[in-house]
Amino acid sequence: MFDHSSQEMELRRQSTALVFTDLHNDFLSPDGKAYGLIQESLERNNTAENIESLLRAAKKVGMKVFVSPHYYYAHDHRWVAPTTPIEDLAHRIGLLGRSGMFTLEGFEGSGADFPERYKPYLQDENTIVTSPHKAYGASTNDMILQLRRYRIEQIILAGPVGNLCVEAHMRDFIEHGFEVAMVRDATAGARNAEGDGYEAAMINWRFLAHALWTTAEAVARIERTAPEPSRDFWHSG
Repeated sequence: MFDHSSQEMELRRQSTALVFTDLHNDFLSPDGKAYGLIQESLERNNTAENIESLLRAAKKVGMKVFVSPHYYYAHDHRWVAPTTPIEDLAHRIGLLGRSGMFTLEGFEGSGADFPERYKPYLQDENTIVTSPHKAYGASTNDMILQLRRYRIEQIILAGPVGNLCVEAHMRDFIEHGFEVAMVRDATAGARNAEGDGYEAAMINWRFLAHALWTTAEAVARIERTAPEPSRDFWHSG
């Protein structure tokens, strides 16, 4: 049996980023359009609270945070080529809808907006919100370019849809040479006739990721990257 034995990933604050996918009300708020699909998993993992714990830890040490949002505009609903089953559902229920690319009309408090609890952590110069991904992974937005431009080499990755967008981003990051740690209880997954999407994600993450941590483990490692306090030469003795 394969044993994941390489979980000692030592973080370097200046080249490490905390990355999230899909921090939207439609996934994380009880009245969200897709909340019911992942509610059981969200509540079991304490996902929403754990995401906030990660954000708090990153802000405490000055670690950069990147967010890959997922929006649909009117032109996205006019696609001609067939979409995948989950994309089809998203279009049918109006998931993550925006009124337009150049307007915020109707955005605040909508399913596409960030949950209010996260906004204080996301409105500073150490947070980079990329262009939206359109299917699942980071190949359809500028996330990888942004990470490269900030000289990021290590990624701590989380988000509410573990077996879809989070895993797709993980795979893209690994293919592009990043070192990736996944946070197993800062995510969730839906069920279908074949089984539990969350459990499927954990199996794949165990095989593929450089590390698989709990939120508590990730927070402890993030906090260890804090810069040493400067010492007063005259009073250091």
